Amino acid sequence: MQKSKYMLASERDELWGLTVTTIGYEEIGPGDTYPTRGHADGYYFEIDKGREFRDEYQLLYITEGQGVFHSHTVKEATLHEGDLFLLFPGEWHSYHPLPQRGWKSYWIGFRGRNIDDRVRAGFLLPTKPIYHVGFSDAIVRLYRKAFDTAIEEAAYSQQLMAGIVNHLIGMMYSLERNIELSRNQQHVDMVNRARLRIRESLESSLTIQQVAEEMGVSYSNFRKLFKEHTGLSPATYQQDLRLQRAKELLTTTDASIKEIAYRLNFDSPDYFSAKFKQKTGRKPSELRSK
Repeated sequence: MQKSKYMLASERDELWGLTVTTIGYEEIGPGDTYPTRGHADGYYFEIDKGREFRDEYQLLYITEGQGVFHSHTVKEATLHEGDLFLLFPGEWHSYHPLPQRGWKSYWIGFRGRNIDDRVRAGFLLPTKPIYHVGFSDAIVRLYRKAFDTAIEEAAYSQQLMAGIVNHLIGMMYSLERNIELSRNQQHVDMVNRARLRIRESLESSLTIQQVAEEMGVSYSNFRKLFKEHTGLSPATYQQDLRLQRAKELLTTTDASIKEIAYRLNFDSPDYFSAKFKQKTGRKPSELRSK
């Protein structure tokens, strides 16, 4: 069984930064012929020959069954239930369910500079097309919402579907990263304790080196683990929290800028003002005047 819809996008839609080209769902039973017929030109492929998209990405989600994936970069990989895999433009690929298992899968195709930027930044790479996220009812609901939106084809449906694609990619990236990081629960607990320690000590002279010592690890190892889990170095995390606290003090107290700077352990009022403007785009005095 297959349900699919192919979408059109106007030049105005493309200015949004991401447009959807196709959305669908299929069930392949054990022994069923694959690929199924009925695809539009450029989408059907033979397993042994594969295919290559010129300027389109596709994100597929296997909810049941098992299969095999090949690409120019990945020689062969097994696809399991709960796997998402991403197809890249200009990258030859082929995939299919195992004949004895079949599968149930959703797919959505899209293009645009938003996704191109993420690939250029290294968030998404042809060398890592498969994401092991497990079964997620939230992901299934997003695919179904996208399909219903495509069928309804109301005004500005491309913008709504673009939001769904961004949500899917964000969930895919975040879920797998968190699954990988949580495999060592001791590291997760340590980073969470460190974050709380830093947050509760914004108005003290606590240093990141002292936090590392309290956590029982070397500074270099602590910094590495902290950044893996939060995306920020511990020093940046501490400084950003202090700047957030400074905004609160500037807008809710009569403390002078000099008092706030030293209260939050900045080296000098001038250094505090420079960092505040770098972070917020305004000087502390400009926020205070408002």
